[in-house]
Formats: sequence, C-alpha cells, structure tokens
Amino acid sequence: MRKLYDVIIVGAGSMGMSAGYELSRRGLKTLLIDAFDPPHAQGSHHGDTRLIRHVYSGGPDYVKLALRADELWQELEGVSGEKLLERTGVLNLFDPSVYSYADRFQYSAELGVPFEELSTEQVRDRWPSLRVPDSYRAMYEPNAGLLYSDKCVTAFRKLALQTGARLLTDTFVTRIEPSASFVTVHTDKGVYAASSVILSAGAWFRTLEPFVRLPIRAVRKVVGWFEPGTTAYDADRFPGFTFGDETGGYYGFPSVGSSGVKIGRHDTGGKWKPGEELAPFGTAPEDEEDLRRALDAFLPGAAGRLLRGSVCKYEHTPDEHFIIDRHPEHANILLAGGFSGHGFKFASVVGELLANRIELGRWGREIERFSVSRFSASGISHSQGGVPS
Repeated sequence: MRKLYDVIIVGAGSMGMSAGYELSRRGLKTLLIDAFDPPHAQGSHHGDTRLIRHVYSGGPDYVKLALRADELWQELEGVSGEKLLERTGVLNLFDPSVYSYADRFQYSAELGVPFEELSTEQVRDRWPSLRVPDSYRAMYEPNAGLLYSDKCVTAFRKLALQTGARLLTDTFVTRIEPSASFVTVHTDKGVYAASSVILSAGAWFRTLEPFVRLPIRAVRKVVGWFEPGTTAYDADRFPGFTFGDETGGYYGFPSVGSSGVKIGRHDTGGKWKPGEELAPFGTAPEDEEDLRRALDAFLPGAAGRLLRGSVCKYEHTPDEHFIIDRHPEHANILLAGGFSGHGFKFASVVGELLANRIELGRWGREIERFSVSRFSASGISHSQGGVPS
C-alpha cells in the first residue's frame, strides 16, 4: 500500500538534503530517497571542502543567492552546533587577456560585497610564497572561505531526521507516475506517494529517463591533496584560491589541520554516465601531473608528496547555469540539477527556494534564469515511461 507524504525528494545529496531539512522543519511530511547513503562518494558533494565566494560571475542574481546562502550556512552552524564555515578569504588570480572581472566587480560593489583589487606587487607582498606573472590581476575576498561539505550534508541529514523527515538509503527509484493530485514513486524497496516531488539526482539524472530528460552532461573530475614543504600554505596564513589563464582554470584550498593543499581543475574532464565505472584517481598519469604542474606554476613548494587523490562528478548544463524549475508538464514536480561544478555553496539557499515553492507556491526570489525552458525542446523529454534501475 502506498504511504502518502507531503513531499518526496529523489536524490538526497547536498541540494536534496537541504530541501529535506527546510521542508521538515516547516512541518511538511517529507520522505528523502537516495540510491546510496549520504554523505557518500558517488555524487558531487564529497571531498571535505568547497569554496564559498560572493563576488560571482553570471550577474547580480548569483551574488544575491551567494549572500543568502552564506546567511543560511551560518544559521545551520548555529542550529547544528557544528563548525561548517571557515573565513579563510579567497584569492582569485587571473590573466586579464583571458578572463574579465569588470562586470562582477561592478554589481558586487553595488550589492555591498567587500573585495580588494590587488596588483601583482601587492599580492607578492601579502603572500610572498606565491609566484604571479606580472601581467596578471588579482581579486581578494576577505569574507569568503570554505565549507566543510561532508559535514554540511551530515548536518542537514541529522536535523531533517530530528524534525520528522524519513530517509530511505540504498534505494533505487524505478518509475515515477504523476497525476493531478499526487505523484507515485516506485522503488526497488516499495511504492510511495506524495502531493509533490523534488527531483535532485545530480549526476544520476539519466537514471530518471525517459520520464524527464535534461541537458545535463556528467563528467569525471579529480582533486588531489599535496603535502607542502612550507607552512606558508597553512589555513591560518593562506586563503582559498582560484587561478586561470589560457591553460585552464583551477581552484584550491590551504592546508587545514595538516590535510595538505587541495587543488582541482574546473574545466576539462572525461564523460561519465550512470552504470559506467568511474576510474579511480591515478588511472591516468595526468590525474596527478596536471595538478602538480598547476601548483608548481603558482604555489612553489606546495606540490610535495601526494597525500591522497579523489574523483567526483560534475553535472554540466550547456551554459553551466543551474536548472531550478517546475516540471514543464507537472506543476507538482520540481527539478533541481545541472549545478555544473559550482553549486555546492548555494545548497542552503536552493533548499530554501524549493521549500518555498512547495509550501508557499512561490520561489521567494527571482530565478527565471534557471528555467528549464531556456533549452531547446529537443533537449528535454517528458515521457511517462518506465525508468531503468
């Protein structure tokens, strides 16, 4: 027999678990379903840390979302009693012939976000360990930093369960059947129904085809932690960082508690789809070599012994902007996906947006840019056929 909930969330990673907490604390009867046991290493949220920044590309909408997300992360810290956010600052180094920060400087300043534009001389004076080409420019955000991603998902999970949500782990969704009044979700462990459903399957959205087919491309990404040969890159004296030029875009973190300097690459990545093996770190020599080369170029002495490597998945949309919208044919089904490697920092506010839409019938802020309708009709399918495991 089907058990009726107010909301079922398919995919309980960062976005899904955030929404689950928001809904359950508002008194809605909420069921979360995940194919694994979050936090886990099968999606996009593991790897200990994620950057949180506020001076953001893509327009003022992103800046406003980042600021609201920051407020909600602070609230989550207070309620959970866990340290989730570190204000290490974030330094962005870039070749101005490749990357332009002019627009983001303008609208970030208008929104009151503190940041500093630095010359290469000022960068070297402040962080003498850095190697910066003379032609580069820099931007430093003192209030930016890092989030402990696994701890954030764990905090959402603990509080969601404490406020009445139910979580089904290691459970695969096999079919979704919508109707005007409720949605039935079939799984390999039972059948459940709810007035509303949120689909937040991350890189696993293809397992929900052909019910919904989104233009999301999943790719394999690698990150590495290296033992620095100097204390100059410790978190108490060095910020999070990004740097980019014609060779690519990289992001990284100072060494937190002897964890090592962490670095990853935002661009490139091999295609992956559910059912395929995700090749472990080190399968290809360039997994490590590429990261070492980038560290050697900008952070001399940082690329010591490899402490560990990891792989995760990005879920790219064609324009690398998010999908946050209702299903085109079913108003009681919401979509949240395509977070394109820069979404985790927004998980807290995405959960709030989804909860607002279900509880209040409105998103609570302008998010038209994330509409699924911006893609061509050929990129989206709304069939109600069976979903493979």
